[in-house]
Amino acid sequence: MSQHKLVIAEKPSVAAAIAKALGITERKDGYLQGGGYIISWCIGHLVGLANAAAYDEKYAKWRHDDLPIMPEEWKLVTGRDKAKQFDILKTLMHDKDVTSLVCATDAGREGELIFRLVYEQAGCTKPFERLWISSMEDAAIRSGFMNLKDGGEYDNLYASALCRAKADWLVGINATRLFTTIYNHKLNVGRVQSPTLAMLVERDAQIKGFQKEKYYHARIGCGGFEAASDRINDKEDAELAQDVCNGRPAAVVSVDEEHKTVNPPRLYDLTTLQREANRLYGYTAQQTLDLVQTLYEKKLCTYPRTDSQYLTGDMEDTARRVMATVIAKMDFAAGVDFTPDIGRVINNAKVTDHHAVIPTVELEKTDLAALPGTEREILSLISFKLLCAVAEPHIFESVTATLECGGYSFTAKGKSVLAGGWKAIEHRFKRMTKTEKEDTDTAEDAILPPLSDGQTFENVAASVTEHTTTPPKAYTEDTLLSAMESAGSDEVELAQDAEKKGLGTPATRASIIEKLVSSGFAERKKKQLLPTENGIKLITVLPDAVKSAKLTAEWENALTLIAKGQLSPDDFMNDIASLVKGLCITYYRADDDKKDLFGQAQEKEIIGLCPRCGNPVVEGKKNFYCQNRDCQFAMWKDDRFFVSKKKNLKKNIAAALLKDGKITVKGLYSEKSGKTYDATVLLADTGDKYVNYRLEFGK
Repeated sequence: MSQHKLVIAEKPSVAAAIAKALGITERKDGYLQGGGYIISWCIGHLVGLANAAAYDEKYAKWRHDDLPIMPEEWKLVTGRDKAKQFDILKTLMHDKDVTSLVCATDAGREGELIFRLVYEQAGCTKPFERLWISSMEDAAIRSGFMNLKDGGEYDNLYASALCRAKADWLVGINATRLFTTIYNHKLNVGRVQSPTLAMLVERDAQIKGFQKEKYYHARIGCGGFEAASDRINDKEDAELAQDVCNGRPAAVVSVDEEHKTVNPPRLYDLTTLQREANRLYGYTAQQTLDLVQTLYEKKLCTYPRTDSQYLTGDMEDTARRVMATVIAKMDFAAGVDFTPDIGRVINNAKVTDHHAVIPTVELEKTDLAALPGTEREILSLISFKLLCAVAEPHIFESVTATLECGGYSFTAKGKSVLAGGWKAIEHRFKRMTKTEKEDTDTAEDAILPPLSDGQTFENVAASVTEHTTTPPKAYTEDTLLSAMESAGSDEVELAQDAEKKGLGTPATRASIIEKLVSSGFAERKKKQLLPTENGIKLITVLPDAVKSAKLTAEWENALTLIAKGQLSPDDFMNDIASLVKGLCITYYRADDDKKDLFGQAQEKEIIGLCPRCGNPVVEGKKNFYCQNRDCQFAMWKDDRFFVSKKKNLKKNIAAALLKDGKITVKGLYSEKSGKTYDATVLLADTGDKYVNYRLEFGK
């Protein structure tokens, strides 16, 4: 009898990479096998928390009186479209030849949750180990399998992940139903989504409420340079300074010269990579995450979902090798010559689950020209940051000169670069990738002539310049990600070296932004992210308890403590339950001044009853859908079945199908013969994502 270890990866591509690294080639239905291993996979979140209706049929309808919904025993469910793969995993788990398992899902909080829920739902009790790696290179995978961890070492991480999922369920389900039923309008509420939207709304209000003000600077031209006064609010005062100073001498009263050093930037964590990709290339946070995940699975970069910007000490030789490869392979780095300071990016204490994102040695044998342009841009960006991070400091001399003329004080600033350092690499990269903005020089970048105390300039030319105060800028994905990262952390005492803070985590922030856009509460206008009218209304009616960044900062801090074994999961969940119950008690009707904020709810004509759950089916723009939000039943007007027969799924056809399950339709088109025919269309719903139809003849 042969014995096997069952290895469960997060997705098929990762399973294939593991199999290749271990030399396993025998393919089966839903898994690979060989060398004492069976390697299979999940399909993302294969198992999740069941929806509300799974606990009681009455929850299929949204009623205020049923709140709060608080499961005593949590139920798990497998998605219908993923049932086959779950059944394969369950069968393998219970196979008598499988003696133990290896959790090989992504090495992080959500990856741990994906494996554990499948393990629980399958009723598996066999021992398991944990593969914890930060690179998909063959050598890293083999090393990981030689150093598997006991699965129990990650119990606290699982507890943290499960608490996060349950807390989001409790707040999302209850608060969404609560405010939706109060205001008769679908209002999505989420622990991270709502405070993020609140930041967009607050910034929008600041911009709209901004009152522009004019201000002025008096200036004097001293031959080869110009000096300016402080801000002057009154135009007449500025013109008076001009009149007094014009044609008079100006004297230098002080010259302050200071050598300044700008140290290299840190390596990328996911958030800083997303921010810079948005700033330079206009990629959304989700696009960047998708691209870097693809590069990771192609073994070209390390694990992307990280919040660390450092490497560990044992990576020094690898970093040197990768850096040399970058210089040899990347166009922007050709000819770069400097002495790298690898120690600058090494800090074991600041690496938690994963180190910073860097390229891998796989870069040596990669044909960069064969990569899609988008992937090549992100890989170049990651490579560029590695070079900058280990390069020499940027050193310059800053000069500030103060002059007096006619009793007024003027200031001139400038600088001269003494050592380009990492800034020279940055300039080269941005110039060659055409991402460097033109005309970025400021007055402080000017080069001043040699100046000394007491030096005089005769007959200066005075002038006045007019300026206008500007409102805060609308958020871009770059600035919103930055705000999400730090939001609320100054309002709550975080755990020492807390791994997670602010709104969401590096792995989830992109999806939160996408959800706000897809749900119609935010919109993109070029690079800007703006709240929609409904988004502004939603924040208007929500209480601080669910739209404050402080709440999420407290939660993320608590989840970090749970992962470290320093806080009881029960204590955390009790706090969440108290919050939800309090919301449902406090908010039982709409505020008088807000009750019509979303307009009067219009009753939609009922087309029929849902064959799955019995709730009303109404007409939408693109389909006929069940009003039960937990039911996926929908009959699409552009369904391929009807389109191919040159018929529209009209209201009368939909109504008949819902009532009788069938309808006779004349003039159906045959793609095969090009002729028309009459037949009975049957509603053959199997409960899958899409509704099926079939034809019946001669009856």
